[in-house]
Amino acid sequence: MTTLGTGFVRPRRWLRGHPLAFDRGLAAAVLVCMICAAFAEPDPGHGPVFHARPPGPFSMLLMVLAAVALVLRRRRPVAVLAVTGLLSAVGFLLTDPPAPVVLSVVLALFTVASRTDRPTTWRAGLLTMLVLTMAAMVVGPTPWYSQENVGVLAWTGLACAAGDAVRSRRAFIDAIRERAERAERTREEEARRRVAEERLRIARDLHDVVAHHIALVNVQAGVAAHVMDKRPDQAKEALAHVREASRSALNELRATVGLLRQSGDPEAPTEPAPGLAVLDALVGTFRNAGLPVEVACTDPDSPLPAAADLAAYRIIQEALTNVRKHAGAGAKAEVSVVRVGGTAEITVIDDGGQDPRRAPDDGGGHGLIGMRERVTALGGTLTAAPRYGGGFRVHAILPLTSRTHAPERPDTAGTTGGCA
Repeated sequence: MTTLGTGFVRPRRWLRGHPLAFDRGLAAAVLVCMICAAFAEPDPGHGPVFHARPPGPFSMLLMVLAAVALVLRRRRPVAVLAVTGLLSAVGFLLTDPPAPVVLSVVLALFTVASRTDRPTTWRAGLLTMLVLTMAAMVVGPTPWYSQENVGVLAWTGLACAAGDAVRSRRAFIDAIRERAERAERTREEEARRRVAEERLRIARDLHDVVAHHIALVNVQAGVAAHVMDKRPDQAKEALAHVREASRSALNELRATVGLLRQSGDPEAPTEPAPGLAVLDALVGTFRNAGLPVEVACTDPDSPLPAAADLAAYRIIQEALTNVRKHAGAGAKAEVSVVRVGGTAEITVIDDGGQDPRRAPDDGGGHGLIGMRERVTALGGTLTAAPRYGGGFRVHAILPLTSRTHAPERPDTAGTTGGCA
């Protein structure tokens, strides 16, 4: 069966690639059928019989012209139907017995029904059936109630129905194929979009972790080097902070890389996602690094949604990291988290320290870009600009119901108790 099926594949492909050759062969086959039918004579007693009288020259001319017209049935289906219908009506009127040109009309009507729309099929089919049936009944050699005349009506109606069914099936298959292609394109675009979003999220998280901890390590290492000889106790304390910050950075990097290495779906995290509940610990790391930070928070017992809680924590972390890196000596920072209606406003400001006219970031750094991406993903707004008189101000408005509809996770920080 496989060999037989494979044997039909090549001829089928060749015929699809050469439709005109197929139509020529089909026209020749229809011509042979019409000639054979011209030799047959109906006999009510014993069925059709073949008689020795061949069809006349005019009948042969009509059949040849109808077969030649069928070669163009794909290009001009309605014109071919009109020509074959006219030749068939002429055959009923001028030949005796009538030339069986109606066979070509059946094929032409099938082509019209399969290649045009349904209204055109109904109009052409009804007109063809009416003209040929009336011609056979009125001017044909047989009585009007003979089975040959009823057969003309039946065959033309069958051609309309079969052609319409083929057209409907072809349209259904095309719609399924187009829907499958569109779904495939949509799936590929969605996959690329998800990959891009995941890459941005990973890069943003890695930047937050590395920038924060490395900045603290740099500051504490500088302090240890400065007081190593004169105040060894303070140097040891600074080195302890360096060790703690580097351990935290390694743990977070190990967790992130571990998720990337998993081939299947990642397991649920065992550690809660950072949020305002651990804001005291975050602020403590900056205070240990020599940056005085004051924190103010309204409604500390009212938890934020998981996505907004994480975004608020990362914004405060990045803003304080920028203060520690870029502000002058003796700088002070203030952090406030205020709930206003259905939003939470996060504000981080600094006074610029002993160099209040320091050049602020131009907004092209990855930290500010990451903060804007987090806020935009939740449907909020972020402004980051230098303050009048020195220092810098970061202000974010986070909607408590984000447009991403991120579900709250039970493993995240449940309260904003870190706001003191």
